[in-house]
Amino acid sequence: MYYVLNNSTQAINVGRGTRILAIANQKGGVGKTTTTINLGTALAAINQKVLILDLDPQGNASTGLGILHDDRHVNSYKMLMGEAAVLDAARETEIPGLDIVPSTADLYGAEVELVDATRREYRLREALIPCRGAYDYVLIDCPPALGLLTVNALVAAQAVLVPLQCEFYALEGISQLTKTIERVRAAFSPGLEIQGIVLTMHDKRNNLSELVANDARAYFGDKVYKTVIPRNVRISEAPSHGRPVLLYDINCPGSKAYLSLAGEVIHRERQLSA
Repeated sequence: MYYVLNNSTQAINVGRGTRILAIANQKGGVGKTTTTINLGTALAAINQKVLILDLDPQGNASTGLGILHDDRHVNSYKMLMGEAAVLDAARETEIPGLDIVPSTADLYGAEVELVDATRREYRLREALIPCRGAYDYVLIDCPPALGLLTVNALVAAQAVLVPLQCEFYALEGISQLTKTIERVRAAFSPGLEIQGIVLTMHDKRNNLSELVANDARAYFGDKVYKTVIPRNVRISEAPSHGRPVLLYDINCPGSKAYLSLAGEVIHRERQLSA
């Protein structure tokens, strides 16, 4: 895999050894952060070296992995603005093999500060270059908007993982994201692809969940993962304890689903590299 910067002949070979995935959906409350931290934990559990980049000013991924607000002085804002290197900003978590670049509310200002910046869409891509070879996966937790932060994430990423909530209007909302992905692919990153769509908050007792799941599979086909993330109280409780659900309750249905999702992600990655 090659990155071509600024439409020039400068190419950076990042290989298949470091995969950068953006976890994106402009709709809030669909399970982006929950998917990011639990997929990252599941990948680390199968001996993958993982970096989570918290690019959401709300900082929920940082909180969900137990990073206190007072411990976020070197963060994704400083990394994005060129004030800190990514490997200096990365913090170890209690999960072996899983690091995180934490986020603070400073990121709200980045949208404004980047408007007039040169190569504004490439800031994150260039900041992540030192990750080459240091991690197997970089997972970017995007904010619930399609502004410059999300565009930076899409330009930096090789693929996008889209959490899709099993509720009304979900499919209508995802059409805007797919259009944005297509525009980013055309303008900045020809190799950008949708790695997969994961159905979240699925309630098997609710007919609407099944209808949304069936519609998603009919429209997106094999892009939709077989694994479905259930609506599970243990998933909801885990962030308040600063832990992924895989540590909070390894035996709950949510944990088992995220382990299964990690297996599917790995399988698709191997197919892509074959």
